[in-house]
Amino acid sequence: MLREPQQERSRTTRRRLIEAAMDCIGERGWYGVTVAVIAERAGVSRGAAQHHFPTRESLVAAAVELLGDAQIDELRARADRLPSGSSRIEGVVEMVLTLYTGPMFRAALQLWAVASTDDQLRGVLVPLEARVGREAHRLTVELLGVDEGRAGVRELVQATLDLGRGLGLANLLTDDARRRKQIVREWARTLESRLAGTEQV
Repeated sequence: MLREPQQERSRTTRRRLIEAAMDCIGERGWYGVTVAVIAERAGVSRGAAQHHFPTRESLVAAAVELLGDAQIDELRARADRLPSGSSRIEGVVEMVLTLYTGPMFRAALQLWAVASTDDQLRGVLVPLEARVGREAHRLTVELLGVDEGRAGVRELVQATLDLGRGLGLANLLTDDARRRKQIVREWARTLESRLAGTEQV
């Protein structure tokens, strides 16, 4: 009978550590963060943190995986409110392009920058990012209701995701919301034109 509460506490502690890790990395960068710093932010002892995550890299791996899953879950939840027809395309584009904003994306960028020269961190991030990227691509295809076997469709979907990342990067220094809205409209028109003849949801 005591196992369930203990297991729940363990899950709660892990979640707090993961969220604290992303917050700290977003604020301080990779080199300004240690397990001790993360543990303090999460309100747990360093020993408890190392019990769940022996290294900073293992904690980051869990954080990246959680972030990716949270992004996909958010897309799925918002997809239920999308209209049908051509206006759906703009809704999907807006969802994808706003996916790469906020503190979680900021933290991810910090990690990517470090991983470009840190072999150990890159070894952790690359397979996780590849999995998240494949799932985001697959879900975008599903939401647009297009046939990826048709010439050019795969590239258009990937361009949408890449555009979202680029706009997320531009949003780091200044609030880019107004320009992003304009780009959403124009890119949605481009997709609608290029995807004409492809079955929509």
